[in-house]
Amino acid sequence: MISKDKITEIFCSIDDFCTVYEPALRKRQVTSGKKTRNRKFTMSTSEVVTITVLFHISGIRTFKHFYILYVQQQLQNEFPKTVSYNRFVELMQSNLLPLALYLKTCCLGECTGISFVDSTPIRACKNKRIKNNKVFKNIATMGKSTMGWFYGFKLHIIVNDKGELLDFIITQANVDDRTPLKTDNFLKKIFGKLYADKGYISKDLTAMLFDQGLHLVTSIKNNMKNVLMTMKDKILLRKRSVIETINDQLKNIAQAEHSRHRSFGNFITNLIASLIAYSFQEKKPAIKFETYKSEQLALFF
Repeated sequence: MISKDKITEIFCSIDDFCTVYEPALRKRQVTSGKKTRNRKFTMSTSEVVTITVLFHISGIRTFKHFYILYVQQQLQNEFPKTVSYNRFVELMQSNLLPLALYLKTCCLGECTGISFVDSTPIRACKNKRIKNNKVFKNIATMGKSTMGWFYGFKLHIIVNDKGELLDFIITQANVDDRTPLKTDNFLKKIFGKLYADKGYISKDLTAMLFDQGLHLVTSIKNNMKNVLMTMKDKILLRKRSVIETINDQLKNIAQAEHSRHRSFGNFITNLIASLIAYSFQEKKPAIKFETYKSEQLALFF
């Protein structure tokens, strides 16, 4: 299970954020003019957010079992004042704003000039149950990936060569992979070279990003003419599998994808918490790329 040191590390980081977030939120809240009771909750925002993130690190597949059998029984010293399971689910969704702000402000890495972009399907349910799914009715859409058709959403992420998450965006399943790259906010802090797969091939997109100082590097399709490319770019394109490994860990270890959602708010909370849990992962998929300057003279015959 989760070590005590890891729980302390995550809680302290989240609690430091909440000490700044809560006063700032109170200053910007719009009041109705009526007096309201500022009654304190049994569990603080730091505790609720911490438990939400810990679930995605625990390895337990069901949140109800995690909360009742693990948190309330084995973590009594760390969380002495826990509420009922149904009440905690309500608190978990009501704390979506601090959860998302914590991810954006404290969990994202820094761009190194070498970045990778990719999208992965987030299935809302199995294809057999699409007609019976009411939770995501008129929200989720049908899309197609390399594994076939699916019903749900797409998670677009950008990572650096250290395996750190730089930014993310969630779209419907029928949105083209190149569409998020056309928005300014998604690539606001990205510079240097951005490596992607064949699904991102576009002359207009490449030219637009080049004008912004970002070089989009993609592999070519079989029916396309060969393109001159440096050896460095060829090597890094082969290392693009690092982002596919990250997508796999997000879905299979951090549980970013499952079909047990009972509301759209629960879906977003689960997805954001899984991204935070990944940021606390000690060993992230990364690549080692170093350049050496040789003093040897080139011989020409």
